Amino acid sequence: MKFTKMQGIGNDYVYVNCFEETVENPSEMAKKVSDRHFGIGSDGLILIKPSDVADFEMDMYNADGSRGSMCGNGIRCVGKYVYDYGLTDKTSITVSTPSGVKYLELTVEEGKVERIRVNMGAPILEPEKIPVLPEKMGKNNDFHGKQIVNAPITIGGQEYHITAVSMGNPHGIVYLDDVQGLDIEKVGPLFENHSCFPDRVNTEFVKILDDHTAEMRVWERGSGETLACGTGACAVAVASILNGYTKDCVTVKLLGGDLEIFWDREENQVYMTGPAEIVFDGEIKNC
Repeated sequence: MKFTKMQGIGNDYVYVNCFEETVENPSEMAKKVSDRHFGIGSDGLILIKPSDVADFEMDMYNADGSRGSMCGNGIRCVGKYVYDYGLTDKTSITVSTPSGVKYLELTVEEGKVERIRVNMGAPILEPEKIPVLPEKMGKNNDFHGKQIVNAPITIGGQEYHITAVSMGNPHGIVYLDDVQGLDIEKVGPLFENHSCFPDRVNTEFVKILDDHTAEMRVWERGSGETLACGTGACAVAVASILNGYTKDCVTVKLLGGDLEIFWDREENQVYMTGPAEIVFDGEIKNC
């Protein structure tokens, strides 16, 4: 099986061109290739497939083999892959995902894609659609039918305040004075597996730097801490605007680099702009 390893500001996946290759058991393959000691090493596996409703389909799996619904950094890499490897010559393309069809604008320099702008769609703020179960968050949390913004939640015996947003996958955004000193390996799984998140949750720990800049670390369901999360950066921008911390254009600083996020509130669409890079090509024998 031929593959390409790619990364978007450090969020790395193994990509397989399913126009040419067949992956019989993608869940098991995701676990195999993601292992950083005995495999290729990645945050998961992304299959690029033909689509009946878009130019391409993105089918993604997390490092633990669970199927993902959307990945912002991953979809930027898909955009770069299909152009750089000659699957398309268009600079405006569509990609279908379990979270709907996404629209990509590719910036090409010297024949290669350098930056990608993705219309990530409308943020989902209704608890039942994220999904979040407010009654399991703790006392005095009656958020049924309402947005969960700066809501108290008890995790590991400590009270935090959380804002819930879905960008095709569930996110819980928590604001802290210090994100670098956070013991994310300890607290991340407690958020991920809390009973109020029936599908588990990606948790962003955020420090606001000014009214257009936020710093974050992310604990992703099924993968643990990653260097970047595109949907998470979008969720952070939306949450920061809802809380009155930032303006509508936000630079989100992640461990792997920066993403530019714009929430067009008139159209209710979130746009993410950032880079994507090819790391190397390879082939797995006897897979």
